Amino acid sequence: MSQASRRYGSPAEGPPSVLVFDVNETLLDIEALEPQFEDIFGDATLLRTWFDQLVMYSMTLTLSGFYVDFFHLGQAVLNMLSQIHRVDPSADQQHELILAMRTMPAHPDAAPGLQSLLAAGYRLVTLTNSPHQAGSPSPLDNAGLSQYFEQQVSVDSSGVYKPSTHLYRRVAANLGVPVSDCMMVAAHAWDIIGAQGAGMRGALITRPGNAALPAYENPQPTVVAADITRLAVTMRSIEWAVDP
Repeated sequence: MSQASRRYGSPAEGPPSVLVFDVNETLLDIEALEPQFEDIFGDATLLRTWFDQLVMYSMTLTLSGFYVDFFHLGQAVLNMLSQIHRVDPSADQQHELILAMRTMPAHPDAAPGLQSLLAAGYRLVTLTNSPHQAGSPSPLDNAGLSQYFEQQVSVDSSGVYKPSTHLYRRVAANLGVPVSDCMMVAAHAWDIIGAQGAGMRGALITRPGNAALPAYENPQPTVVAADITRLAVTMRSIEWAVDP
């Protein structure tokens, strides 16, 4: 086995004890935001442009030493796109987008898949770019998924965005487990790569429009599954090594 494959995790290293879930798109359906983009731009497909730009600028801020929380950054990216497309969203339309970001529904496979993973003995936590709002339910609360997780961790308290390796190591440290005992579960290859760079394993959920990055010597996911239910099935089928 190569040094790279040992670093990024394999069944030969035994099963992880903690599954760390991304939230937006992995568990929650961002396509529920399409009506807001249809209303503002007359084009629901600009949702994907906005989301891609939101992720890109979150990374840009972190690399540049700046921070704006995800919801306000989302509003700023919306305003940038509005200038590009020469539209003028009202305050109500901008507020509706922020509200919609907080109330996205769960993918239908999320709850049964999470229940199966809990039943299999995994500890489940989340690590999300979205900030918590004091006194208000989280997006997971609103989607009816919070009961499956022992912790909901936001990058907001650290002031940096994923895929900063600091964030993944912080989750493991807070749980009192080695980072190698954790597996990041996400629909985005960049999130998995960040987790692997910190020493976690990676499970890629190939929601529509997402796939692994087959770059030379780039770490590949330990596990690939189409959704959370199939992830639970795949995790049961892997022949993990067991310490004698």
